[in-house]
Formats: sequence, structure tokens, C-alpha cells
Amino acid sequence: MRLMSIQLCNFRQFYNKTPEIILSSGEQNTTIIHGNNGSGKTTLLNAFTWVLYEKFTAAFAVEEQLVNKRAISEAAIGQPVECWVEIDFEHDNKRYRFRRLCRAYRNPDKVEHSKSELYPYIAGDDGRWLLSQQLPEDIIGRILPETLYQYFFFDGERIERIVRDDKKTEIAEATKELLGVKVLNRAIDHLKAAKRTLEDELKAIGDSETRKLLREQEKLEKQIADIQARDREISIELASQTEVKKTIGDRLLELSGADELQRLRDELEQQRKTLREQLKTAKDALKRAISTRGYTVLLSDITAEFRNIIDGLRTKGELPTGIKKQFVGDLLNQQRCICGAELVDGTHAHHLVQSWLDKAGSSDVEETAIRMGAQVDEIDKQVPEFWQEVDKQQVNITHYRSEISRVETHLDDIREKLKNYPNEDVQQLQKRLDTTEEAIRELILEQGANQQKTDDINAEIASLVKQVAKHKMNEDRQALAQRRITAAQDAVERLTEVRTRLEQHFRLLLEKRVQEIFSQISFTPYIPKLSEKYELTLVENTTWQEATVPASTGENQILSLSFIGAIIDRVREWSENKLLMGPDSSTFPVVMDSPFGSLDEIYRRQIAKTIPNLANQLVVLVTKTQWRGEVAQEMANNIGKEYILVYNSPKLDCEQDSIELNGDRYPLVKQSPNEFEYTEVIEVERNG
Repeated sequence: MRLMSIQLCNFRQFYNKTPEIILSSGEQNTTIIHGNNGSGKTTLLNAFTWVLYEKFTAAFAVEEQLVNKRAISEAAIGQPVECWVEIDFEHDNKRYRFRRLCRAYRNPDKVEHSKSELYPYIAGDDGRWLLSQQLPEDIIGRILPETLYQYFFFDGERIERIVRDDKKTEIAEATKELLGVKVLNRAIDHLKAAKRTLEDELKAIGDSETRKLLREQEKLEKQIADIQARDREISIELASQTEVKKTIGDRLLELSGADELQRLRDELEQQRKTLREQLKTAKDALKRAISTRGYTVLLSDITAEFRNIIDGLRTKGELPTGIKKQFVGDLLNQQRCICGAELVDGTHAHHLVQSWLDKAGSSDVEETAIRMGAQVDEIDKQVPEFWQEVDKQQVNITHYRSEISRVETHLDDIREKLKNYPNEDVQQLQKRLDTTEEAIRELILEQGANQQKTDDINAEIASLVKQVAKHKMNEDRQALAQRRITAAQDAVERLTEVRTRLEQHFRLLLEKRVQEIFSQISFTPYIPKLSEKYELTLVENTTWQEATVPASTGENQILSLSFIGAIIDRVREWSENKLLMGPDSSTFPVVMDSPFGSLDEIYRRQIAKTIPNLANQLVVLVTKTQWRGEVAQEMANNIGKEYILVYNSPKLDCEQDSIELNGDRYPLVKQSPNEFEYTEVIEVERNG
């Protein structure tokens, strides 16, 4: 997808029709749009998302009032005022033009707004624009699905929200959309539906035993579906209760006297979370050591016996051997000894040489003995290393459990202090917090129990499937139906394995790229980690153990930018290598509003240097202060187009402002010629 241009008409601050804003691509892939706060940068960002998805960012206030106020006031009573945004873009060698339009009607006592309408046009071979017969949602859904747009059109000042815990599910689902995992999910669902249809057919034609087994399987599958539905409810309840807990914690921080206790509790809860993660890591390491190297401690007697056998062969002179059987055999075949004498079959000389066949050693045996000796040495070497790893992880597990117990004791003390606090508001908040935490604990326990039930039921289903497959079929139709069921089940299992491997492989590659980008921007020694649930955290390895660190707002901004950049980069790479089954996102644009936030000079410079390489096309909306110095220097060579959003203020005493670009001065804020506020778009003249 390559954005060509955007144009607005009566959309919020933009009165009447703006000039067409041409967006740069190619070697100079960056378009810079300058504007002061309130001039329309966020409006312009939301113009992109409105026309394509009818969605808005969190900072976009009063979403229902889209039509420009001046245009409405100048309209006659009952006359419609059109508000629209039009975007031209290319994708897969096709040119598209999307226009979303809504209308406002001025009545004597109020203004009414119509629902928006989206018109998709596609350029014909003759250059004419034709209204597409396809649904616009289907067109854009194939190019850039709605679940993904927030990673390509985003508010930089709120970008750190991407790494929040409550966003990890959205991140996981969006990333799966990019990978095409949802295509695999649909294929698996269709195969399962086909399998159920075939099983119904088999029940109709099968014998009583087959029907009984299939009924049991169907019953178990219904239980799985019910558990999965409940798990989805639990996830929603957990998110809600977690938000309630956060709200109560924030309220306690606001109350004088309780704020210090709550702040300490927040720190302790973060410590407990980190310690639990470390405990899980230690347990996983112990399991991995046992599963991969535990067998070595059971081979001591076998390796000793092997060495005794080899030593015995060496004592007999059979290892290493002076003469090889192959050598003696060649002499007999050539019928000539090394001394030159003939070796005719039946002669005494031939008999003497032939007797050496029993004495000579086999080169294969010797080579095998050497290889096995090296392997046995390696096994013996792994035994002390295995016990060292086991001891180390056991020590870690004991340490983490002790630390968790210590932290929980402190948390209990704080809880008791707040429950008995002199301030009744604090007491009530603590009671609510206890109730909420108990609800969260119950939900988590139910989740765990459901997972165990699911595993047990799946094991029963697998056993029933095998019984049905092995059950003797008396009719050709039964046998055919069973073969089809088996084929469908086999396809489901293979596609599920493909999906699992695809997700895991991409996640590990994505984590590596996030780490690379983060290290380019950040001067801290922290390392980003991406969990299986796509939860981003920062860890440090400056001590003997890996520890999670609380990230600052600036670090979360950098972490989020690194994540977005890594997604685009990896998906671009996979698209170019034809490894993706999802939308071709190798040329998706990135539109960023205020990406520099409140970062310091070093981070601003590093981000300015990095973001033009994140995507094939970049649109950056910035204030004058955000553009100062180091940002302008780092991005100068990437700029292809540059625009100014000029805010016309109706205030008589407004403070006018301007910006100097390429040696010329352009207005940013100026006096409005009338009583209305509105924004103009001016293109910056670029040298060369």
C-alpha cells in the first residue's frame, strides 16, 4: 500500500476544500507536516483512519462533530453541508480513491448530522475513475485489515499504551492477522466442521459400537466448546477486575497518608510479579535440563561396560589393528603377495596369507569404536554439568520462593495497615481492593482448572478417535467415511502444528528485531522480551540473574516504536520471501502524530535517525518544538514533501507564530480575517 495523496473538505478545522496534500515515497520517503497544538495535526491523522475505517484515536475529542462550524453557520436553513475526506493510494499495481462523506443540516434550533457514506473508486486502464462494485470494507480489509491500522496510523504521544498489559491480546491478534495465521485458523475450523459432518454420516451408517464411540466423542467436544466459551468470559472479567484494581490503587495514591503505603505496595507487587516470572523461568530450565540431559546419569554402567570392551580389544591387539582385512583381501584377489610371490588358490602360500583374515581387524569396527568413544566421553562430560545445572536451578527456585514469601508477608502487613487505617475512606477502598483481588484469584484458579480439564478431555477424545479408527468396518461406506475422517483429522493436526511453529518462529524473530531496534535508540543496558502472549517487558542482565525493570514513559515510547518497526521489518522480509499467507504488508505506510513526545535530546535524535527506515513511506506530524535542532538535522535527507498547517485564530489578541524552513519563514498562527477559527494547508518550497 502506497499513499498518494489526501484532501479534506469541511473536516473539523479545515474550512472548505484544502489543497491536495501529495505524500512522498521512494528514496525520499518522508512527508513532514508542521503545525502548532490545536492546528489540526491530530485531525489530519484521524482523517486517514476515518475515511478508511470510520475510527478515531483516543485523543480525538467530540467524534460526532466532524463538519466545520464556519461552513455550517454560513449555510442556509435546511441546506446540507458536505464534509468529506478523500485518499488516493496504490496497492498491487492498482490505483484506488476512497472518499468518505457525511452531511450536516442546519435547523433553526439544532444541527443534525447524517451517517457517513464511503465511496470506493478504482482507476481503469484508460485513466478514468470507476465506482468499484466491491464492498469498500472488503477492499481495505484485504489490503490493511482494521485490526492492524493502529500500528500504522498512531498518536506518538500515546504510543506507550501499546506495551500495556491490557493491550497484549490485541497485539497478539493483530500480529496473527499479519502472519496469515487467521487463514490457518479458518482452514482448521472448516476441516473440523467437515470432520463433524463425516462423523454424523458415519453414525448414520455405522454399527452400534461405532455410534456409541462417536456419541461419546461428540459429548466431550461439546464440553471443550463450553470450557472455551467460559475462558473467553473469564478473560473479559479478568481485564475488568484488573482495571478496577488499578483504579482503586490510583485512588489510594491520591489520599494523604495512604499514598506511601500504596506506592510501596505497587513496588512490592511489581517485585512479586518479577520473582514469579523468574521462578517460572528457573522451573522451565530445570525441566529442560532433566528432559534433555537427565538420561546421562543413568548411563554410567553402560559407558563403563563399553570402556571395558574397548580396553579388552586393545589388550588383544585388535584395536588399533596393524593389518586391515581389506588389505589381505586385496592381496588374495590380485593373487600376489607384497613380496612378489604368487598366491595361487590351494597353495601353501595362499593358505598362509588367507589365515591372516582371521587375525586382521576391521576398519569399520575401529572407526565405529573411535566415534562411540568420543560420544561416550561427551556423555560422561555432561553428567557433572547436568548436576551443576540442577543444583543451580534448585538454588534459584528456593531463593525465588523465599523472596516471594518475604514480599507477600510485606504485602499482608500493608493490607492490614490499610484495613485498620484511621481514615474510613482508606478502609473502604482496601475492603473493595480485597474483594477485587479475591475475584481475580478465583478467576485465575478457574482458568488453571479449565486448562487441566481441557487437557484431560482432549486426551479422552484422542483415545476415542483411535478406537473409532481401529474399529472394524463391515461395510465399504463405513470404511470410506472413516478414511475421510482420518484424513480430515490428520490435516487438522498438521495445520495446527504449522500454525504453532509459524507463530513461535515469527515471535522469536520479532523479539530479536525489537531488541536490535531498541538497542539502536536506547542508551540503557535493558533488553526487550516478548512473551508467548506478545507481552513486552524490559529486563536487565547486569547482575547474575535476569530481572524485569520498570520502564519509564520515554522507554515505553521507544519500546513501542521498536515493536512497530520490528513488526513492519519482519513482515516485509517475510512478504518479500513469499512466506506470508496474510496481506502483503511489505509496503505499508506509517503515519505518526508527534512521535517524539517528551523525549530528551539523545532519544529524539536516535528516533529521528531510525523512523525513516521503519517503513517504505513515512508521514510525520510535528510541532515547532518537536522539530527543533537534532530532529530536523537527522531527517533532512529523507524529506520529499513538507507542509504547514496554518491556524487562523479569531482572538483579537492572539499571539502569532511562525517557523523558518529552508531559509524561508512560514506562518503557524495568524489572525483570522473573520470570527471563525480554521486551518489552511501550505506547501513548503524545497530547494532542488
